[in-house]
Amino acid sequence: MARSCDVAGRPCTLRRLEELMTHHSDHPRPGAAVTRTHRSPRAALGVAMLGFFVVALDSQVVNVALPTIRENLGGNLSGLQWVVTGYTLSFSALLLFGGTFSERIGAKRAYGVGMVVFVVASAMCGLAPNLPVLTAARVLQGVGAALVTPTSLALIRQEFTDAAARTRAIAYWAMGGSVAAAAGPILGGALAELDWRWIFYLNLPVGLLALLVLAFVSGSPRLVVPFDVTGQVSAVLALAAFTFAVIQGADLGYTSNPVLVAYVLTVIGAVVFWRSQARGAYPMVPLDLFRSRQVAVTLAAAFMGMVGFYGLVFAQSLYFQTGRGADALTTGLLFLPMTGLVAVLNPLAARTALRFGPVVPIVGGQLVMVAGLVALALTPSTARLWVVALLMVPVGVGGSFTVPPLTSMLLDAVPAERAGTASGVLNTARQVGGSLGVAAVGAVLASQADLITGQRIAMFALAAVVTVTAALSLTLRRPNL
Repeated sequence: MARSCDVAGRPCTLRRLEELMTHHSDHPRPGAAVTRTHRSPRAALGVAMLGFFVVALDSQVVNVALPTIRENLGGNLSGLQWVVTGYTLSFSALLLFGGTFSERIGAKRAYGVGMVVFVVASAMCGLAPNLPVLTAARVLQGVGAALVTPTSLALIRQEFTDAAARTRAIAYWAMGGSVAAAAGPILGGALAELDWRWIFYLNLPVGLLALLVLAFVSGSPRLVVPFDVTGQVSAVLALAAFTFAVIQGADLGYTSNPVLVAYVLTVIGAVVFWRSQARGAYPMVPLDLFRSRQVAVTLAAAFMGMVGFYGLVFAQSLYFQTGRGADALTTGLLFLPMTGLVAVLNPLAARTALRFGPVVPIVGGQLVMVAGLVALALTPSTARLWVVALLMVPVGVGGSFTVPPLTSMLLDAVPAERAGTASGVLNTARQVGGSLGVAAVGAVLASQADLITGQRIAMFALAAVVTVTAALSLTLRRPNL
C-alpha cells in the first residue's frame, strides 16, 4: 500500500507521515511532536462544543436575514448568495490548511488563532457599510471557522483516549452544532427585526467565552512539517472558480466568457491539486486514504447529504419570505420544528448505530430526507405555512441520523494517527457540499421566472441527489473493531 519517499521531494505516503507522528521528547527535532503531561477532557469538550456551535450558527443565522440585509445594503440575488457562499466557501476551502496548521503549532494554539480571527471578522460584519464589505468580512469569518473546526475535533481526539468516551464526546460535539442549527433561524429572525447587524455581534460573547475556557485545556502536540502550499492554493482556486460558474451561470449564461473561464480554472486547479497530492512530499490529503472503499463512500455520502440540507435551508428561507410574504421572525419559527428535533435526536442516532450498526441509521436517514424533499416539491403553493414547516421535519431528522455514524465509520476506517487528516477531509467534504448546495439551488431559482416553480425543481433535484447517496451507502459495511 505504501510507496517510497525521500527528502528530495518524491512521493510521501502514510507510512512516512506515521513515522513523523511518533512522539519524542519535549525538545523535538523537525518532524517530531511535543507530548503533554496531563489531560483536561471537560475543558476540551467545552471548547469544542462552543467552537462548533458558533461556526454552525453562522451557517444558519444569516439565511433568514437576507431580505433585511438586501433592503439595507442593496444588491441582487447573486450578491446575497455570496454573503452565504463566501463564508462556506472559504471555510471549506481552508479546512485542510486548518488541519495542517493545527499539526504544526498544536491544536490548542491553532484553535485560539482561529477563534480570534472569527471574532474580529464578526465585528467587521456587524460594522459593514455595504454588501461588498460584508461579503469580504464573511470570507474572513470562514477563514477563522476553518481553523476552529478541525482543531476542535483534534482537541477531543487528544483528550479522550478511550474509544467509548470519545464516541460520547463526539455526540456532544455534534449536539453543539445541532443546537446552533435550531437556534440560528430563530435568533436570525428575531435579531433581524431589531437590526440585522446583531446576528454578527452575537458571536462576540460566545467567542470570548471559548477563549476563556481554552486557557484550561492542556497543551497539544506540535509537528514540524512543511505546508502543502501548491495543494492548498490549487484547491482554493478550483472550489472558488466552480462556485462562481454555478452562481453566475444563471445570470450571465453558462456559455458566457466569464463562466467558461471559471470552468477552465476549475479543471486546472483540480488537476494541479491531484498531481500535487500524488507527488508531493507532504500532501494535505494522502491519496492512500481513498483506496479504502469505506472512506470514499463515507466522504461521498457526507458531501451529498450537505448538498441536500443546505440547499433546502437556502431555498426555504427565500420561499417563506419572498414567495409567501413571511417576515424574518416568522421564518425563523417555521424552521424550529425541523432544527429543534435534530438537536434532540442526536443521542438517539448514536444509540441506533450501536444497536443495529451504522449503515441502518445512515441509509434510513437518507431515505427519510428523500421523503421530505419530495413532499415539499409536491406541496401546493396555497398550503398553510405550518404544513410546509412540518414537511421540512423529515429532512432535518433524516440528516441528523447520518452525521454521527458517518463520522464514526470514517474514523474506524483509517489508522488512529491519521484521524486528524480524515476529520479534516470529512469536514471539507461536508462544507463543500453545503456551499455548492446553496450555489446550485440559487442558480436554479434565478433561472426560473417564478420562485415557486424554481423551489419545486430544486426540491426534486435535491431528492434525486440524496436517493443516489442512499443507494451508494448500502455498499458500506460495519467495520470489524
